[in-house]
Amino acid sequence: MHKTSFHILRVGLAITFLWIGILIFKAPEAWGGFISPWALKLLPVSIEQAMIGTAFLDIIVGALLLFDTFVWVAALAATIHLIIVLAVSGINEVTVRDIAILAGATALFFDSMPASFIEKLYFNKIKIL
Repeated sequence: MHKTSFHILRVGLAITFLWIGILIFKAPEAWGGFISPWALKLLPVSIEQAMIGTAFLDIIVGALLLFDTFVWVAALAATIHLIIVLAVSGINEVTVRDIAILAGATALFFDSMPASFIEKLYFNKIKIL
């Protein structure tokens, strides 16, 4: 059983990802404005399509976290997603917020990783923990 702090972090991140996903659906082109010009050139789809895909990802991550299902997978997806967000948006006025959300998602991932996954990491001599 997880501590109360685990559930507070999980639900807080869930609400954040669900809310952002909904906001992106409302105005995908506006959210695309946070992407650096160099990253826009790498997109294989339109900015609107990329942001709608991002909104879907955010909502799926938020729902998994909210319903306490596959939390470690959702937290891993959130961590990877936020690393990409930080890489393509650069340093701006929302970077600090994204770093805080990244830290929370990463902490949730490490706290919710199944023992079998951890054993595989140690068995394969990947000692990151």
